[in-house]
Amino acid sequence: MLLAGLLMFSCKSPEARRPMTQKSGSYINEAVERNRKIVAQEEARIQSIIEKDSTHEYISSPNGFWYFYNVKDTTSTKTPEFGDVVEFDYSLQTLDGQNIYTDEEIAPRSYTMDKEQLFSGLRQGLKLMKEGETVTFLFPSHKAFGYYGDKKRIGKDVPVISKVTLINISEETEETE
Repeated sequence: MLLAGLLMFSCKSPEARRPMTQKSGSYINEAVERNRKIVAQEEARIQSIIEKDSTHEYISSPNGFWYFYNVKDTTSTKTPEFGDVVEFDYSLQTLDGQNIYTDEEIAPRSYTMDKEQLFSGLRQGLKLMKEGETVTFLFPSHKAFGYYGDKKRIGKDVPVISKVTLINISEETEETE
């Protein structure tokens, strides 16, 4: 009888074990709230800079940054498009005006539009420019180097001011190997 009872109860299917602690979406919700606060603080600082600067006419981009023209070309209509190669020069500063990278430190750079890595604000800003123009952009950190920075001089969540000169726009050429 003992043997029959053991055989009967040992054939029970195994039950799934419950985790000791259950995770919820609270971490994600906390991160989203933290990022919203950071964006709001950065945008408030940028708005303060804009309000204090009466010498420039700032334009709000639908892409989430602000800019003004230092040198504007009113005759040309050509702006960079996908695949165009642009040569540009730029510098980066903090919102307090401290240099991060000067244009002397960053050699004029060639960039194939939307085919190479470039921080999103600058990539979108170049699309607004015409050859020969100089524009100053105010980028919140999520449009610049974001949470990680550049792992050199730019820390996490640092909004930047970038003065960009678009030197040349040319169509992409097919390279033969």
